[in-house]
Amino acid sequence: MTPETPASDRPFAQIDVFSSEAFGGNPLAVVLESSGLSTARMQQFANWTNLAETTFLLPPTDPQADYRVRIFTPTEELPFAGHPTLGSAHAWLEAGGKPRQEGILVQESVAGLVRIKADDAGLLAFAAPELTRFGPVARDVLDRVAAGLGLPREALKDAAWLVNGPEWIGVLLESAAQVLAIRPDYPAMAGLAVGVIGPHPGGAASEFEVRTFISDELPCEDPVTGSFNAGAAQWLIGSGRAPSTYTAAQGTVLGRTGRVQVEADSGDIWVGGESRTLISGTIRI
Repeated sequence: MTPETPASDRPFAQIDVFSSEAFGGNPLAVVLESSGLSTARMQQFANWTNLAETTFLLPPTDPQADYRVRIFTPTEELPFAGHPTLGSAHAWLEAGGKPRQEGILVQESVAGLVRIKADDAGLLAFAAPELTRFGPVARDVLDRVAAGLGLPREALKDAAWLVNGPEWIGVLLESAAQVLAIRPDYPAMAGLAVGVIGPHPGGAASEFEVRTFISDELPCEDPVTGSFNAGAAQWLIGSGRAPSTYTAAQGTVLGRTGRVQVEADSGDIWVGGESRTLISGTIRI
């Protein structure tokens, strides 16, 4: 067994992702130099930060990638997640990282390579990864989802598995108002990750309202969720229910001001938003 690397000071940042307002998005902890850290040490630190996700940046193993990321919740490692992808890219670039390819950053993760680009204003967006599971949800599972959302089955206008790492079930409701009114019953949908989306009326600042509920051992509502928004965009744009470019609001009920920018372009769906560094320094780990 390889001995554990002694603790040392490593550059660290905490990023607020998917909001133009400080403290309005989803926080992410990033350890920028993670070589020599064991999986157990990474998981221990992610558990200690107690954030939805903590990432660890490493040299890439794929020659096409600019860096490698490992993504941890307080209890497990994820193959892919959206706000950790944008927040890690923001931190890497801010620390002086230079992409191999001009205009495109390539991140290596357990799920594979993810492309990230910046627009003229510097806003980052990732190319939504392919869905590894997409299709109808079984009737008995939908019964649990409806019960967990406190809604009659007929209120669920459509539903689909949207798996791109996290195993999301996407649910479409009639309106944003219905989404905002949900009071989740987590035990009723135990073990499921459910994302709900509904359209705002015409003329609103955002076209859709999104909420995501994770009903595992630590039930919670996620403030802003890149992976679900990526899957939902592929589903809704592909079925003609959403325009090729739109904005989704998320976190409203939690007092957050999350905004996810979605754009379909040349066969890709790009999912982006603003990121800002709120804490920077070193962590002894």
